[in-house]
Amino acid sequence: MLQGLHHVALICGDYARSRAFYVDLLGLEVIAETHRTERDSWKLDLAVPGGGQLELFSFPEPPDRPSRPEAKGLRHLAFRVADVAGAMRWLEDAGVEVEPVRVDPLTGKRFTFFADPDGLPLELYEI
Repeated sequence: MLQGLHHVALICGDYARSRAFYVDLLGLEVIAETHRTERDSWKLDLAVPGGGQLELFSFPEPPDRPSRPEAKGLRHLAFRVADVAGAMRWLEDAGVEVEPVRVDPLTGKRFTFFADPDGLPLELYEI
């Protein structure tokens, strides 16, 4: 019945800042960008390499949602990378704070965390 993950949707506190982060910094490809006047809201559809999409939304004055420490709901969004240390250096060179690399005790894979402009935990997971 299920055929895969289609998209993950995020509501941004500052649409322009989040758009720049996901498009200009992370390099996600814009599929479509729509302003919905009746909702005073932007919707940005982004292609994630390897399949799936990320949708960014803006709304006037969205409420904060706790993400740390380990609140219920979405824990984090993880992206596959070939070289976690290289991706980490690339982010740090762009001024993004990145946690030290860790090793998943279950899989032996290396990973690290950083945050988007709204504090959403993002993970780089080495494949």
